[in-house]
Amino acid sequence: MGLAVAGLLAFPLSAGTVGETMPVAAPSAQPTAVLQPPDFPELTPAVASRLDTAIRQVMRETRAPGVIVGLSAIGKGAYVRAFGVADKATGAPMRPDLSMRIGSETKTFTVTALLELVDQGKAGLDDPIAKYVDGVPNGDRITLRDLAGMRSGLFDYSDDKAFSKALITNPRRPFTPQELLAHSFEHPVQFQPGARFQYSNTNIILLGLVVEKVGGLPLHEFIQRNVLEPAGLRHTVLPTGAAFPDPHARGYTNKTASGAVEDATDWNPSWGWAAGAMISNLQDLRTWARVLATGTLLTPRTQAERLRTRPTTIPGAGYGLGVFNVRSWIGHNGSLPGYQSLTVYLPEEQATLVILSNTDISYDGAQPSTLFGKAVTRIVTPEHVFDLPEQAPSPRPQPSGSRTGEGD
Repeated sequence: MGLAVAGLLAFPLSAGTVGETMPVAAPSAQPTAVLQPPDFPELTPAVASRLDTAIRQVMRETRAPGVIVGLSAIGKGAYVRAFGVADKATGAPMRPDLSMRIGSETKTFTVTALLELVDQGKAGLDDPIAKYVDGVPNGDRITLRDLAGMRSGLFDYSDDKAFSKALITNPRRPFTPQELLAHSFEHPVQFQPGARFQYSNTNIILLGLVVEKVGGLPLHEFIQRNVLEPAGLRHTVLPTGAAFPDPHARGYTNKTASGAVEDATDWNPSWGWAAGAMISNLQDLRTWARVLATGTLLTPRTQAERLRTRPTTIPGAGYGLGVFNVRSWIGHNGSLPGYQSLTVYLPEEQATLVILSNTDISYDGAQPSTLFGKAVTRIVTPEHVFDLPEQAPSPRPQPSGSRTGEGD
């Protein structure tokens, strides 16, 4: 899946209630002070009403079955809502406590595990991947830093036609990391390490193998013991199969052999593994947003390495080590057939935003998670409107006459 960059002009909105306007200073012969960006608003019923209206509008546009939104900031209160349905067949309502697949947000956990090993002196960011995994094209030149920063030049297995056909033909089949890498390594390297940014799931699959080798445990166990438990995340898991903790929402996708919308809830996420297989819920992700952005589990030096973002091809966005910085919002989005997520933190306001939706079907070339994020941030942080075009690969079946969406 390639980049689909969409431009948008974002005009500042009042941080107050509907109908309020910003005061205008009278003309003066004295130099005028520079206007400061509006503060994050208190999440009053009036602001909540504006958010409700904006979210429902996105739901109508995207036809998303359901969405969960959690927004909060220190001293400003919290806004937690669930809209729509968790199950289209039964009409069961969406609830804030439901588990959801979080797709590429998994990358933030895998890279955190790697960085913990760096802190322990067991791995180095500038080590070549060939030190840990054999057979990687350009492996003696590609570093762990290149992989975590999406600058390796390795082909993304998710873009391989044979892989996409295998997955879409039988979405419940399991994949091993080695099978995924084989689909990547059949293609030549795209560019030399460090030359540019190119989002690739292949990078994080390799880092998952590094964590297993150096950490001495299967990846799901290492993440459980060293990331999830220390962070206090009790409803987050890297599954080893298609099992889905209850209660959970059902997810709907059009990434199918026919192009028709199907229930993808029980599809096997092993094809995403270290790059996209995890499950979580709103409560845990609100905690994780702060842990990730503030570096609770890492030394200050290593956290600084993680947050040192470099330019990307995406306007307004930089990428560090397994983390985006989108107009000052730090975190990651995620998409897996049937589900999309967004978990971000705005340090200057100590604000957290989490969005979970049970569809990954794009609308007018944009991801539902981005459209919801944009709608919310236009209201509460007009100087920092979240806008992240589709960038992360996902299988793209294109049978004759079908229309498919994209996601990460």
